[in-house]
Amino acid sequence: MTLILYHPHAHLNAQKQVDYFAEERRRTRRLQALPRTHQEGFKITSCDITNKRCQPCKSGTPPLNVATCLALLEKLPDWLLQDNKLEKSFAFKNYAETMAFVNALAWISLREDHHPDLIVGYNRCRVSYWTHDVNGLSENDFICAAKVERLLEI
Repeated sequence: MTLILYHPHAHLNAQKQVDYFAEERRRTRRLQALPRTHQEGFKITSCDITNKRCQPCKSGTPPLNVATCLALLEKLPDWLLQDNKLEKSFAFKNYAETMAFVNALAWISLREDHHPDLIVGYNRCRVSYWTHDVNGLSENDFICAAKVERLLEI
C-alpha cells in the first residue's frame, strides 16, 4: 500500500519551498515581536487602559480627581460614577451565562489583584469598583472595568 500525502506547497520546487517557509517563519517572528495591539486580528481600541496592569497603591496616594474620572469614564460605555464608585449592571440570557461572566471576571480580579464588589442574580450582575487604599477611585478601577468590557467582545 502506498500512502500519498498532499502538501499545499507541493507544486513548488524544493528550493522555493525552503524560501517560502523561511519567509513565513521570519514573518511570524516579526509579528510575535510586536506588541499585542499590532498583531493581526487583535482589535485596537482607543482605550489603551486595557493594556495596563494594576499597580499597588502606595500609602497616602490620593484618589483620582473628578476631571480624570470623567475623562476615563468616557472610554467605558454604560459605566456610572455613583457614591464614589465605578459601577455597571450587566444582563444575561440565563444563569449559566451570568456565572460564566462572574468566573471570567474573577480570573481578571485575581490576575490584577484588584477585586470588585459583585451583586449576582439569576440573569444579571452588578459590578462595583472602588479602591479601599485611597478611599475612592484609582486608575486600577478603570483598568479593571476596561478589561471587563473586553470580556464582552469575545
